[in-house]
Amino acid sequence: MYKVLTVRYPNVRCELDFQTPFQLLVATVLSAQCTDKRVNSVTPRLFKKYGTAKKMAAAKIPEIEEIIEPLGFFHVKARHLKGLSEILMQEHGGSVPPIQDELVKLPGVGRKTANVVLGHAFDIPGITVDTHFGRLARRFGWTDLEDPVKVEFAVGELIPEKEWTNLSQRMIWHGRRICHSRKPACGACPLAKLCPSYGIGETDKVKAMALVKSDEDFR
Repeated sequence: MYKVLTVRYPNVRCELDFQTPFQLLVATVLSAQCTDKRVNSVTPRLFKKYGTAKKMAAAKIPEIEEIIEPLGFFHVKARHLKGLSEILMQEHGGSVPPIQDELVKLPGVGRKTANVVLGHAFDIPGITVDTHFGRLARRFGWTDLEDPVKVEFAVGELIPEKEWTNLSQRMIWHGRRICHSRKPACGACPLAKLCPSYGIGETDKVKAMALVKSDEDFR
């Protein structure tokens, strides 16, 4: 099934816009309960003013809030951004440490966020279990577990470690584009012949194709 996904999505990438590990960390924290597309709409302005840990740590929380307000939960997220920036300055010389145990100590950063940063900023393989990944892993019959950490380890046993970061993106892309939560486009899915959950969504090919999202929908 993963081989089919590699053919369907050969050139996957993180859909958050960033240029540095710090910017990816910030964008990923902001993406909690928010779409990547929406995050990308505010980060250019945010990074222009506070594109480094030093600048973000020196910023006043209301100034950060004013920029990220469109994303929702902006009070909490602003505190997280300032807090993690202060810790990076105090303990890591302003750099993002490429170590999961250190990353998860930062405000607003869990294993999911840490694995995104490690995989895409440092090329350190990691499985990012978001809602799409967990849903698809269960639909594919790869696991029946619900806890994200348990899902991460269970699927990690099935797929070579070197593929973990790309696996995460391909699962997320497929979940966003075809295997939707409420009405998956089963009739347009390249995994139709292999998936044990085929038929829980629209099986008519024409109707299913109308449900498929394109890459442009996420840019």
